[in-house]
Amino acid sequence: MYLEIYDDAYVIKDVKARMILDSRGNPTVQVRVVTEGLGIGVANAPSGASTGKHEAVELRDGGKEFKGKGVSKAVENVNKVIAPTIIGLNSRHQYEVDGKLIEIDGTPNKARLGGNAIVATSLAVAKAAASTMGVPLYYYLGGRTAELLPVPLLNIINGGVHAGNKLDFQEFMIVPAGFNSFHDAIRAAVEVYHELKTVLKNKYGPSAVNVGDEGGYAPPLEKIRDALDLLVEAVKKAGYEPGGEIAIALDAASSQFYREDKGVYVVEGRELDRNEMLELYEKLVGDYPIVSIEDPLYEEDFEGFAEMRRRLGDKILIVGDDLFTTNPVRLSKGIESNAGNAVLVKVNQIGTLSETIEVVRMAHENRYKAIISHRSGETEDTSIADIAVGLSTGLIKTGAPGRGERTAKYNRLLEIAEELEKPRYPGFRVFPRKP
Repeated sequence: MYLEIYDDAYVIKDVKARMILDSRGNPTVQVRVVTEGLGIGVANAPSGASTGKHEAVELRDGGKEFKGKGVSKAVENVNKVIAPTIIGLNSRHQYEVDGKLIEIDGTPNKARLGGNAIVATSLAVAKAAASTMGVPLYYYLGGRTAELLPVPLLNIINGGVHAGNKLDFQEFMIVPAGFNSFHDAIRAAVEVYHELKTVLKNKYGPSAVNVGDEGGYAPPLEKIRDALDLLVEAVKKAGYEPGGEIAIALDAASSQFYREDKGVYVVEGRELDRNEMLELYEKLVGDYPIVSIEDPLYEEDFEGFAEMRRRLGDKILIVGDDLFTTNPVRLSKGIESNAGNAVLVKVNQIGTLSETIEVVRMAHENRYKAIISHRSGETEDTSIADIAVGLSTGLIKTGAPGRGERTAKYNRLLEIAEELEKPRYPGFRVFPRKP
């Protein structure tokens, strides 16, 4: 009888969606799920600017309101289509709930109901189940094995579509991997972030410390090496050793500057073919303490990613974001062809938590690293912090230590570190080699 009552407590009782605003001031979807045991889960859908063409599709209203970015249709789909379908299901049966969402959507990219409607619902269900159980989300996902705090990749110089400067590469990140705790890593990252602000002010004036979408500074730079030199200088001035305590990571987001009609990449005004791009990366890795490069090549170039793995796979993480789009089918193709050695994991790219878990599991089983990631359009939702710990990925990418929607994730990880009896911090062990 106790078990029967216990199971009944997890039954979904109510589902309600509403519109909220994200960090770019655009509408997004928030979903609130309540169980019979009065567990409550609230989740918000993030939104990307640099999106792969194989991602789950957001449903937007079009028209004049919010410049076409309204989400009233997605909200209505939750309240009138999704809610009647999943009310009465057990919130602990995540795969069953997500399967229903996929079934009633009926499209390969969540286009009918909207990836934004589906992802917020999927996450809210998991959080409601955890709330009913009376445990944090990370424990609900990982149990007693959830004790690994992730190494953060902090985007502190923004370029590409995330900023208003002329940097072709999208993100220049610091990686505080040479520490014994997440607390010390965040402290060092914050110190470097503030040191960089001083360096930029002195070199380029006050306007250079305006920030981009992910909280990183957006100085008036054009050259990739200039940005890297600034990171190295800031790390040194903060009292740390570049490549010792703090390394560097890049997100080239190369699909943004790839010219498909010509088959070339336009970087700093030069047209480069695949081999020339690989030579560029080899030189950068040789000259700077780089431990990870994300989306170094066009999102369909599995062969190019495989060649880059042959050249640099024993030295750095070669991360597929637009290449894999958190999609198990595309990741499986990448694994078969040895394309890269790491996958960026964004829940809203695939649309449901259960599919996300499958991608992380597939990555780990095939010795690919999985990096849990935010989006450029974010909210105060901290789900990805718990997911990184719950799935023991050891890596997270969630922006600079500035702007509330970014620091919310870091603050949640600091909180989790205090909650855990023996939190572990993997440091450079999550990278192919210590630089």
